[in-house]
Parts: sequence; structure tokens; C-alpha cells
Amino acid sequence: MNRKTAARLIASVTLAAGTAMAFTLPATAAPAAPDSVVPTTEADPVVKAMQRDLGLTKEQAEQRLRSEAEARKVHEAVTADLGADFAGAHYDAALGKLVVGVTDAAEFDEVRAAGAKPRLVEHTVADLEQAAAALDAKENSAPESVTGWYVDVEANSVVVTTAVGTAEQAERFVDRAGVDADAVAVVESKESPRALMDIIGGNAYYMGSGGRCSIGFAVQGGFVTAGHCGTTGTSTSSPTGRFAGSSFPGNDYAFVQTGSGDTLRPWVNMYNGSARVVSGSSEAPVGSSVCRSGSTTGWHCGTIQAKNQTVRYAEGTVYGLTRTNVCAEPGDSGGSFISGNQAQGMTSGGSGNCTWGGTTYFQPVNEVLNAYGLRLITG
Repeated sequence: MNRKTAARLIASVTLAAGTAMAFTLPATAAPAAPDSVVPTTEADPVVKAMQRDLGLTKEQAEQRLRSEAEARKVHEAVTADLGADFAGAHYDAALGKLVVGVTDAAEFDEVRAAGAKPRLVEHTVADLEQAAAALDAKENSAPESVTGWYVDVEANSVVVTTAVGTAEQAERFVDRAGVDADAVAVVESKESPRALMDIIGGNAYYMGSGGRCSIGFAVQGGFVTAGHCGTTGTSTSSPTGRFAGSSFPGNDYAFVQTGSGDTLRPWVNMYNGSARVVSGSSEAPVGSSVCRSGSTTGWHCGTIQAKNQTVRYAEGTVYGLTRTNVCAEPGDSGGSFISGNQAQGMTSGGSGNCTWGGTTYFQPVNEVLNAYGLRLITG
């Protein structure tokens, strides 16, 4: 790394929300996929996905789609006909038809006439939904081990999931909520629910100790961002993760490792309902146009003015940054700089704002990719 001093800009500030001053969080629109959407009349992609995920042949998948379409019509009819006596319904793939629960065997003929298979059960859907609502009302008193509950129409009960070895705690919670134990099935489970998210450049994330920054680019295992946003080990939320590596000052880059359930997208949010596809990380020369995405000010563009900038922040000096005339504000830190479809870097700091303009520096992305052996997610 070339560490020759290019300038001493003591007035520059890093741009994590909460570092310099408070800003109101903007409404963040989820970007649409940049590629064309498959028409709803085109069944082939659905059939292929069903073959892959359900282990079906092409013919089986097509037949299932036809029978499920018929089952939806039957479901609508019997729900209206049975009214308060409706006890739930589910599609049975083996039968290829809808199975409808009723609490009175006298209604079997009506269900059969509609094209479904009747099944005698104890609880109506209304009973089960009332039980679930009672648990909802006491949610604040549920033990930490309880991970959720739902109406299971096939089992004709409300299922409460709880950590392994904690069934008794869950049962006591059900009792305190005043719910009939006969309508509830407590199931011990290894589930540990968390929100799953799309990892998209320019979107916000939050640090466990407080503050907000922006995602730079999705990489295998998580995303890259600015190092001043958090030290190694710092936890994040929305998406949930932790700083697996961070370098600041000296550099200003970090790698945040996220959960396997989050979806890594090769996109940068343009904050207009669409996204820019990231195809690589070829470095653009001085004078090139460059755009930035961040969770405070959205999408702004300008030009690359200089490289290998030394910046003296109050927190310490950072070397090897790229200087631009793109504006930015607190909370934009870590966000994406992209030229064309090539990732350039992550927002570090600067001066000015997006009302009057200013100077913003970014940490080149290839440096963090090489430092941690990361692979950029491209499309």
C-alpha cells in the first residue's frame, strides 16, 4: 500500500450514523430485480423448480399444479358452505385432492359433493384461531425457550414450538394463557428463528452497540463495509451478523459475516425501485463517473478525482482512499461506490452534505477482498 501523504484533511468526518450527528432514517424501498420477470402464464420455471425441490418428474409436477388449482376452487367453496363448522383443510399430494375437516359427520356428503375428502376432527378453525389469539395476548410472558406457535389444520391443533428440554415451561405458558391444553401440541424443536434478508449494496444495517451504516457489496458469507462502523466481534442486526474482520484506522474496511439463510444479491440499491447489477470489481481510472448508494441519502453520482488519498480523521489517519466529488452524509458509511457495473469501494468519510455538495472518499473494494480472501457476488 502506498502511504505517501496526499493531503491532511482534518475537517473530514467518517459517515456512520451517530458518529457525527443524528439523521432521520429514510424510507427504504426494496429494489426490484433488474432482470425481466417471467410472465405468470409461463409455467416452465415453476415446473423445473418443483422437479428440483420436490423430487418430481415433469409430468408429476404438471399434474400437481392442475390438481392444486382445482383444490383452491374447492377450498373456497367449502369454506363458504360450512361457515362456522369449517375445521380446516389441506391439500393431500398422495390423494391429489383437498382434505376438509368437519366437526359433524352429517356434513360428509356436502364435502364429498364439492370434490373433497371429509375428515372428522374435534376443533373448528375458529376454535384454534381463538386459542392462538390467546397465546398472542400473553406473548410478553412467554419463556425465552418458546420460539413460536401456529395453527396446524392437518393436526387440528395449535402447535407451540419450544427448545429441546423445555416442554414443561411451554406447557405452563399455555396454562397461564388460559388455553385448553387439548387444543395445543407442544413440540420441542431446534428451531432458532431470525429474520432472513436480502443482502444488497447500499441498504442499511445496524450495529449492536447502536448506530447505522450501509452495506457495501455482498460477498460469499456476508458483506463488506467500512471498518469504522464496527470492530471485530461487533454484532449487527437487519441483517443479523457479526464483524468477522475490521481494519480502522490505517484502512477503512470490514467483513460482516451473516447467516446462511440470508440471500446474497449481486445488486446495488439505486433507491428508485430498481438495482444496479454488480458484474466485477475492475478499478476505474481517475476522471471516470462513479455512483454511490447509501441508506441516508440514497443514490448519488459524480467523478473520481484522485487515488491514494491520505485522510486524517479525528479517529486516526487512513491511507490509500479514493477521492470523489459525490456527496454523502452520516449513515451512508460503508455503502457502495460503483462505476458502470464494476464495484469500486465502500464509503469512508468526507465533508459537506447532499444539499450543498461535498467531497467523499471510498475504500477500494479489492483491498478488502484480498485481505480476507473474499469472493464478490456478481451477476
